[in-house]
Amino acid sequence: MLPQNKTAFITGTSRGIGRATVKVFAENGWNLIAHARKHTEEFENHLSEIALLNKISIKPVYFDMLDSSLMKECVKELKKDNVTVDVLVNNAGISHGSLFQMTPVSAIKDVFNINLFAHMELTQFVLKIMAKNNASIVNIASVAGVDFRAGNSAYGVSKAAMIAWTKVLSVELHDKVRVNAVAPGLTETDMAQEMEDKLQAITLSRALISRLAKPEEVAKTIYFLSSDDASFITGQVLKVDGGGGI
Repeated sequence: MLPQNKTAFITGTSRGIGRATVKVFAENGWNLIAHARKHTEEFENHLSEIALLNKISIKPVYFDMLDSSLMKECVKELKKDNVTVDVLVNNAGISHGSLFQMTPVSAIKDVFNINLFAHMELTQFVLKIMAKNNASIVNIASVAGVDFRAGNSAYGVSKAAMIAWTKVLSVELHDKVRVNAVAPGLTETDMAQEMEDKLQAITLSRALISRLAKPEEVAKTIYFLSSDDASFITGQVLKVDGGGGI
């Protein structure tokens, strides 16, 4: 049975996992608030096609994750329009790979600002308009925040911090809002294309299923944790990595 008048707010939806997540939620009858950093005609047309095909509404919203004032204004507008958010998916993020001694601390701070602090701030705003019952937050972490490797002092540690925050928030919100994290392995996205072939091959060799994840596979996991099928799951981290940590 499809949900009635439920709304999900998803960040970073212009490509990759975020784009696939919009599609999965739409196919399951959810209305959507789809965030991107900047407006493009291709993005708006894509959302319009999905909305029409699935007979749902999609509201595009635009702000840089580091622009607190625009972020706050966006949520204010949603509140003014009496929008209630049932699910928040904190997906937007940036990648980074470099050995610690070759990484300026300023670069590490930049990664943390987007991958963690921006989502913390957005979540504080969105919690004010979240549903009172059966609400859920899903944070997109990474296996890099669970299975530590060299070169991950910025990205991996930022995702480890997101996982720790997920667990703390699940305790603080306990029976009001479920809070979980999804930790994808290497996925067919722009981030994976940016990796060196040798490093990608090493990563895949460690997995039981020796291929990259498809964005829709991660998206379906996000949807599961958001849905009533996961109504008794909170404070958890679900790895989608083809058995890479075994």
